[in-house]
Amino acid sequence: MTTAAPARSWSLRRTLLMVLLSLTCAVWAVSAFTVYLEADRESQELFDQSLTETAHLLLTLAAHEVEERQGVDATALDEHDDLMHGEYLIFQLWDKNGHLLYKSAAAPEQAFADTDGLGWTTIDNRRWRTYTSWDGKGQLQIQLAEPASHRQEISDKFAHRIAAYALLAVPLLAGAIWWSINRVFRALQRSAGEVAERTPNELREVSVDGAPTEVQPLLRAINHLFTRVRQTLEHEQRFTADAAHELRTPLAAIKTNLQVIQRARNDAERNEFLAGLGASVDRASRLVDQLMTLSRLEPQTGAHPALQALDLCELLATQVPALREQARRHGLQLETELSPARCMLDPDSILILLRNVCDNAMRYTPQPGVVRLSCRREGDQVCLEVADTGPGIPAAMRERVFDRFFRLADANQPGSGLGLSIVRRVADAHGASVQLGDGLDGRGLGVRVFFPAIATQ
Repeated sequence: MTTAAPARSWSLRRTLLMVLLSLTCAVWAVSAFTVYLEADRESQELFDQSLTETAHLLLTLAAHEVEERQGVDATALDEHDDLMHGEYLIFQLWDKNGHLLYKSAAAPEQAFADTDGLGWTTIDNRRWRTYTSWDGKGQLQIQLAEPASHRQEISDKFAHRIAAYALLAVPLLAGAIWWSINRVFRALQRSAGEVAERTPNELREVSVDGAPTEVQPLLRAINHLFTRVRQTLEHEQRFTADAAHELRTPLAAIKTNLQVIQRARNDAERNEFLAGLGASVDRASRLVDQLMTLSRLEPQTGAHPALQALDLCELLATQVPALREQARRHGLQLETELSPARCMLDPDSILILLRNVCDNAMRYTPQPGVVRLSCRREGDQVCLEVADTGPGIPAAMRERVFDRFFRLADANQPGSGLGLSIVRRVADAHGASVQLGDGLDGRGLGVRVFFPAIATQ
C-alpha cells in the first residue's frame, strides 16, 4: 500500500507578496495601456486639428495672393514655411482646373488626396495623414500631408516614459507591499510566540487584543482548545488522586488479610480470612470498574454516545431475568411495569445506568423488600424509574449524593459513592434529567430519569 506524500510547506508571506504584486501590476498595466490608448487618441485629434488649422492658414494666404496679384507668389508662401514645421509637413496648391500652382519642396507632382477632409495616403512607401480643403469661392484647393511616423514618434516617447515609470514603480511597490505584509505578520508572530510559551502546567489564554480580525477566530479556537486540554489534565489528575485515595482502603484490607492468613493457626481461620480477602478484591475490582466508567463519561474526554431510536421497554426487558436473579440473592422481590416508550438511547450507556441504580436499590433495601423497575411515557418525556422500600435518602442530602465519593454517614453497606455520579453522567450524555424522590409506599428511594421522547406519528 502506497502512502501519500507529505504536503509541501509553503510561505503565506511570499504567496501574498506574489499574488498582491501580480494583481497590482496587472491592474496597473491595464490602466497604463488604457491611459496610453486614450492619450494616443487625444494626441491624434490634436494633430488633426493642427493639420486642419495649418491648411486653412496656408489657404487663406494663397487666396490673398490670388486676389491682390492675380497669381500665387511662391516667395510669399516660402516666407511662411515655418508653419509647415520643416520636414514634417508637405503641401500642394491647386486651382479649380486641376493645375498645380505651388507645392513644397518634398511634395510630389501628383495630387496625394482624392477626397476633401482628412484621410490617409502612401507616398514613397511612407504613410501620411492628409487634409484637403477649398477656399470659400471654390477657386483654390490645398492639400496638406503629415507623415504618420512623426505621430508615432510622439506616441513611442509617451509609451517609453510610461514603461520607465513602471520599471521604477514595481520595486517600490514590491517594497511597500512587503513592508505592509510584514507589519501584519508581526501580530501573528506575537501570537505564535505566546502559544509557544505555554506549557502543560500553564495554559493561559492567548490574548486576541491587537490581532487582525480574521485571525481572532483562530486564536479563540486555540484558547478553546487550551481550555479543553486544561480540563482534561485536571480530570486526569483528579482521577489519579481519587483512584489512589479510594484504592488505599481495599488494598490495605487485602494486605491485612494476607498478613493474617500467614499467621492462621488452622484451615478454618485461613478460610475465614480468605473470604475477607476475596471481598476486598471484589470491592477493589468494583471500584476500579466504576472509576473507569466515570472517567469515560466525563465531558472532557470528548466521547459522545451514539444515540439511536429504541424502545426503552424492550431494552429493559432484556435485563429483567438477570435482575430477578440478583434480587433473589438479596432476598428481595423485583416488580416490573414496562410500557412501550421510544426515545434516543445508547444501549451500552443505559445498561450502565440501570446496573448502578438497581445495584444501589438492592444493596440498601433490607429483607424482605421490594424493588420496582418501570418505564412509561409521560407527555413528551420517557420516564425510567427504580423505586424501593429501603431506608431512602433525606431530602436535604439528595443533591449531594450525586457528588463523586459522597456517602451518607449512616450507610451500612460497603461502597465507593460513585454510583449516582455515574447515573447523572449517563443522563447528561442523553440530554436527560435525574430526580430523586420517595420510593414505594411513601418510604425508600425513587430514582427517576426523564429522557426526551420521540414524537409519535
